[in-house]
Amino acid sequence: MNRDQTQANESNQTATNGRGQHTGTVDIIKVSANSRSTAVAGAIAGVVREHGRADVQAIGAGAVNQAIKAAAIARGYLLLDGINVVVIPSFSEVDIEGTERTAVRFGVEPR
Repeated sequence: MNRDQTQANESNQTATNGRGQHTGTVDIIKVSANSRSTAVAGAIAGVVREHGRADVQAIGAGAVNQAIKAAAIARGYLLLDGINVVVIPSFSEVDIEGTERTAVRFGVEPR
C-alpha cells in the first residue's frame, strides 16, 4: 500500500512495551501526510473506546503532523465521554518494500 494515500488503517499486531514485554493485541492506525486528522481522530477514539488503548504510526514529517493533530482531537472526543488519555511517543523500525524505515509511534491510553 502506498503510504502517501489517505489511510487510517487498523491491523491487529502483537505489541510490546519498551522493555520487550508482551502487552497484548493492539490496533495500529497508520497515518499518512494526506490523512484527514478528524477521520484519524475518530478512528483513535473508536479504538480506545473498544480496546482501551490505540497505537498510531506515522512515517515522515507530514504524517507525524497529521497524527499528533489527530491525537489532540481524539483526546477532546474522549474527554466528552469521561476518558482522559495521554499520548506517549516512541520510535519503531518498519520494513517498507524491503527498505527499513523509522516510524514514530504514538501510544494513546487512559491516564
